[in-house]
Amino acid sequence: MESSINIMLISSCEPEEPEENITHMDASLYKAAAEGNIEVFNNKQGLQLESLKTPNHDNLLHVNLASQEFAKLSTIKIFSVGFVSSYRFLNSFLTTIEREKKSDFIEQILSKCPSLLLQTNAKGQTPLHLAARYGHSAIVKLLIKSCAKARDGDLELGMDQVSTVREMLRITDQESNTALHEAAGCGNVEVVKALLEFEDPDFPYSANKKQETPLYIAAKRGDGGVLSGLLDKSTSTAHGGPHGRTVLHAAAMAKDAEATRVILEKKGNLTRERDEDGHTPLHYAVHLGGRKSVVEELLQRDVSAAYIGDKKRGMTPLLMAARQGYLGTVRMILSLCPDCCEKVDNKGLNFLHYLAFRGYSYPLELSLFKRGDIEVVYGSLRNLRKWEGAFGMTPQEVYNALQDEKHHHKQEQINELLKDIENDQVAEKSVHPFRSPTISTHFRSPTTSAESLEKKREGHLVVAGLIATVTFAAAITVPGGFKSEKGSKEGTPFLIHEAAFKAFVISNALAFILSLSTLSVYLRTTYFFSSNSKHRRKVVSTRLTAINLLNSALIAMVIAFSTGSYVVLKPSHGLAIASCLVGPAFILTSLFTRKWILFLLWISDYFVNMFIPFSLV
Repeated sequence: MESSINIMLISSCEPEEPEENITHMDASLYKAAAEGNIEVFNNKQGLQLESLKTPNHDNLLHVNLASQEFAKLSTIKIFSVGFVSSYRFLNSFLTTIEREKKSDFIEQILSKCPSLLLQTNAKGQTPLHLAARYGHSAIVKLLIKSCAKARDGDLELGMDQVSTVREMLRITDQESNTALHEAAGCGNVEVVKALLEFEDPDFPYSANKKQETPLYIAAKRGDGGVLSGLLDKSTSTAHGGPHGRTVLHAAAMAKDAEATRVILEKKGNLTRERDEDGHTPLHYAVHLGGRKSVVEELLQRDVSAAYIGDKKRGMTPLLMAARQGYLGTVRMILSLCPDCCEKVDNKGLNFLHYLAFRGYSYPLELSLFKRGDIEVVYGSLRNLRKWEGAFGMTPQEVYNALQDEKHHHKQEQINELLKDIENDQVAEKSVHPFRSPTISTHFRSPTTSAESLEKKREGHLVVAGLIATVTFAAAITVPGGFKSEKGSKEGTPFLIHEAAFKAFVISNALAFILSLSTLSVYLRTTYFFSSNSKHRRKVVSTRLTAINLLNSALIAMVIAFSTGSYVVLKPSHGLAIASCLVGPAFILTSLFTRKWILFLLWISDYFVNMFIPFSLV
């Protein structure tokens, strides 16, 4: 197995404006620092190491810490050996060697020039900042040890040495970040513990220029391990953040239940804290959606947060969940605090109104709870069904107005409100656009929408017609041909007993039927497209049905192609398998990420190299 080692050099700072006297480092010395090659510096006598700097004022330690080695392997050769995990193993192995090499290099450079330890670059960053940013826990410990001038075998540091270490730990860069800020952003627990080992537990780490403390940064990443380390080691960790948020807001934004749980155990009083817009962490959790476990953690800690409304509209968490259309979250909130549904917004709208905006009629299952074998309807919810909020309409009347194909006299008023609601933001995320047919953006401009829908319909008709034509032709000219000899089997396909041929016939027939079904759906609903202002719901329903049928026809056609190719190319095993991979690759393209698509291509290359003779390539 061949491999090559490349060096990726990462500048720790943005380029500065041109100056008359620009500092620079000799190319050979720069490469030696990046690679951790101490021999180059040992062989050159009289070097002033403290004066070797890049244009961004990075010294030798900055350059080394900001550089990274990585292995680039021949993917085909990895697979030909049969070990898919070879790359990961080799990369992990090289990372371990790289870190040991960095530690040795830095230790020897510091023995030659200790002053490099506290030198800062153009951004005010010390080598400790970079070591913490890139998660080099061993190097962080080495730098702290070098700062204190400790030696192996020392059991503890003296007070003078501790003070010196703390001064280095508290150095801030131009963005007011300490090394602990960088470590919290990196997410390496060992680095965090090393930085806090000699720090005063009562020292309050202030926020950087983004108003983010180390604790807030860790919470924003959803890193429960780093949060535990910070909260265990520091008794006065500030919990504030930008825009009046707290670390609990940040954990809710990260949608991380573990981080939320860790914060609640240490700072459970933050559940009712509001940001500058009056939003609590529970507001963030229900609006952003994703994981109901975060909502559950917050409610179980302090159910009273479910009754708090925001500043702009008086929206409670239940109203926000309904506004987003999250029925599961609505059900959870009602199960833990059923009477919170009585809270309405500033316009008198309850959560059933907001569900109606989302196209939900009254969901009966939301109002039931069981007592033994008996189902009981919440009284508060029964009352809300008759509640007239804005527009003087009950939730059911709002729902009927939005679903009515005829123009309702209150529709314009409702639509104006929904347009305004769509502009609302929580945690810098807007409200999901409302998709009701009468307010969908596709229908707010009837002329443009009609033209757009008609063009899409024509495109679908062309594709469906092509699939029908191709599959019909494939059915009458089957792979392998027909038997021509006289007798009872005349006209029978040669490959009729092959399993792959049977799969071809079935999938080809299915593609043909599905494409004809697409054509039929569109042709039978042509009237709806020509008068979409009166039949908006039917137009949307027709498009969805046709798209699903067309997608299924495409998949069936690809399967027919793969199985047909396989049965014909079966004598050439490699070509047959390679052709069969076309179908799965097409289907999985829409299901997997780019990484998996590349994986499939690697597999294809493997089979090609293994089974196809080199004379054919």
